[in-house]
Order: sequence, then C-alpha cells, then structure tokens
Amino acid sequence: YGCRCIIGGAFSGIVTSLTDNFINPVLNVLTGGKIYSLEDVAGFASSFLSAVVNFIIMAFILFCLMKAINKLVNLSKPEEKPAAPTTKVCPFCQSKISIKATRCPHCTSVLEENVAEEK
Repeated sequence: YGCRCIIGGAFSGIVTSLTDNFINPVLNVLTGGKIYSLEDVAGFASSFLSAVVNFIIMAFILFCLMKAINKLVNLSKPEEKPAAPTTKVCPFCQSKISIKATRCPHCTSVLEENVAEEK
C-alpha cells in the first residue's frame, strides 16, 4: 500500500506541473491576461519535462526496490516438498492403480509387494 502512495504523490507532481506549465498559461493567453515569450514557453516545457523525468526515475527506483524485497522474501520461504504418490503401476497389465491396492482392479492380479508387507 505504501508504494501506491509514493507513486500517487509523484504522479500528482506531474499533474501539478501540467496545470502550472500548460493549462494556466493557455488560459492566460485566451483571456488576454498575459502574453508569453518563446523563452517562457520553453521554460514551461522544460519544467513539465523535468516533472515527467522525476516520475519515471521514482517509478524505476520503486520497481527495483520491490523486486529486491520480493526476492528476499522468496529466499526465506522453505521449498515445497513433492507430494507422496497416490498411484502406482500394476506390474502385470501396466494400469495405474491406487497405491494401497492389493489386487489390480483391471487384471485382478495379486500384487506381490503388498502381500509381502502384510505377512
């Protein structure tokens, strides 16, 4: 949630710059409040471009930071062990059967490994 606030704050800088450097000067020209020189227009564009570059740098730094944090979190997680098998293959008909089966339901053969375990 904290990263959203930081990105939101950086994006609000872009919106403020857009308002101060483009919308307000255009409204001033349209209402006849002020006439801007070419230097003023270049300064407005430069300020807006600076705000955009600041936003991109901030977003890139946060991206790298979150990538590193996620990597550290994943390092501390224990690896998941594979689940124990629930089926085996009948040595006579090669069908998949339950691991607990003592007879194959397909060929009705007695499975010797289970008979040996029961004795």
